Amino acid sequence: MPQFLKNYLAKMRGGGNKSPHAVNWRNALCSWLGAFIGLALLGWLSTSSSLTEHDHLILIGPFGATAVLLYGSPAAPFAQPRYVLGGHFISAVVGVTVYLLLPEPLWLASALAVSIATVLMYLTHTTHPPGGATALIAIIGSDSIHAQGYWYVLNPVMLGIVLLLLVALVVNNLSPLRKYPNYWW
Repeated sequence: MPQFLKNYLAKMRGGGNKSPHAVNWRNALCSWLGAFIGLALLGWLSTSSSLTEHDHLILIGPFGATAVLLYGSPAAPFAQPRYVLGGHFISAVVGVTVYLLLPEPLWLASALAVSIATVLMYLTHTTHPPGGATALIAIIGSDSIHAQGYWYVLNPVMLGIVLLLLVALVVNNLSPLRKYPNYWW
């Protein structure tokens, strides 16, 4: 086997260290409380809308992943407001734009939306991994999402993210072991 291939494959073994993530019951409680309140709020707002039962537009999949970051790892760079707001905003705009310009084939539109959103988040220092799912939902979402066009950026995406961030500000600062955010911009 060529040496460059051995070196390349050796990287995949990892550093050999154990995870440095310490477990603390107060942090676990804050994580649970934040995720519960944040997603319950979005779910409640979704059920109070005039949409059908299957079109809970304020409660979209990427918000579950964002909740894990905001409440489970509030000190992580990807959980800071700049990344959360910017990543979802950019990804939503990209997703809607790609869908409007190239709705078919689905596989190509999906790949373009997520890859373009990824590059733009990277270039603007707003990389937020759930943003990739926000772009993808704009492509593979229901007819209700497609009918929204650029309104999708404002509702559900920005409305949902602002509400999740407000909950993060309140809940993450309840524990003396936490401070949120570490920085805004």
